[in-house]
Amino acid sequence: MASHRRPKQPTRMRTTVLGVTAAAAVVLSGQAAHAAPAKPSKDEVKAKVDALYEEAEQATEKFNGAKERQDKLETEIGQLQDQVARGQEDLNALRGTLGSMASAQYRSGGIDQSLALFLSADPDNYLDKASTLEQLSGQQVEAVQKIQAKQRTLAQQRQEAAGKLTDLDATRKELGEKKKVSSDKLAEAQALLNSLTAQERAQIKDEDSRASRGADGRAPDLGNVKPSGRAGAALAAAQTKIGSAYISGHEGPSSFDCSGLTQWAYKQANVSISRVTYTQANDGTRIGKSQLQPGDLVFFYSDIHHVGLYAGNNMVLHASNPRGGVKYESINNMPFQFGVRIGG
Repeated sequence: MASHRRPKQPTRMRTTVLGVTAAAAVVLSGQAAHAAPAKPSKDEVKAKVDALYEEAEQATEKFNGAKERQDKLETEIGQLQDQVARGQEDLNALRGTLGSMASAQYRSGGIDQSLALFLSADPDNYLDKASTLEQLSGQQVEAVQKIQAKQRTLAQQRQEAAGKLTDLDATRKELGEKKKVSSDKLAEAQALLNSLTAQERAQIKDEDSRASRGADGRAPDLGNVKPSGRAGAALAAAQTKIGSAYISGHEGPSSFDCSGLTQWAYKQANVSISRVTYTQANDGTRIGKSQLQPGDLVFFYSDIHHVGLYAGNNMVLHASNPRGGVKYESINNMPFQFGVRIGG
């Protein structure tokens, strides 16, 4: 009996089937590779936004420092330019006095050649020759020496003003760079927040509120230590700004960045402190966490780019970030570095 075997599939057909299968696998894997990445979760977005806020604040404090340097340089340059202008007037008056002497000499029978050369168009090189002074009277020598001293002072002042103008140009450049870095970070953070649903944004806002006021929505327990002195007055002033907006570079009275709030608060207590965290850290006596009293400055992060006011019971009052504004927060939510007690 003849056997009925299935015809053997041609090699070419098997190869074609395998090729189609492989091609399909490649297409599928390519589609998977180009598939849209999974949308980040609310918590991931919040963490990324907080990191961007920190980077923006670092740039903001450097911006504030450059702005402070710019203001100081502009003041110093203005003062130097005023001094140069007044000095030039004095120099002109001294030359006028010497000219009067020359006129008197001329009327009395002739002008001394040394004096005539000094009053010529290019007296400076002539004055370098000290021997010419020997040919002048004592009164004339005194007048010439005053003029020489005034010329040297004016040259030094002009050189100092030129150096400060160069520093001012560099500071203005740094100012623009830091402002752009801060603005770019904040814009990136806002874009991330906008990618969330309205419900997710509301949840983050609620979480922030509970973190600063407690689960029951009440104001935090600040303990039994009553604020006193200038520090207490500064804290009391800052407490009137709870809920105010955080805006980079602002120092009140309706919006603040972190160091802007602390400077404003102490100003209300008639105490002057500097503008930025890096200098505020040296405006008083450094203390540890266990020594903190209400109103002391508290600094966070290894580069001390954030500052607030100790409010009591391990709570801080600070201009937190663009999302949270001015609020209370646990001192343990940020990497504490040290406190500073302001005198006065």
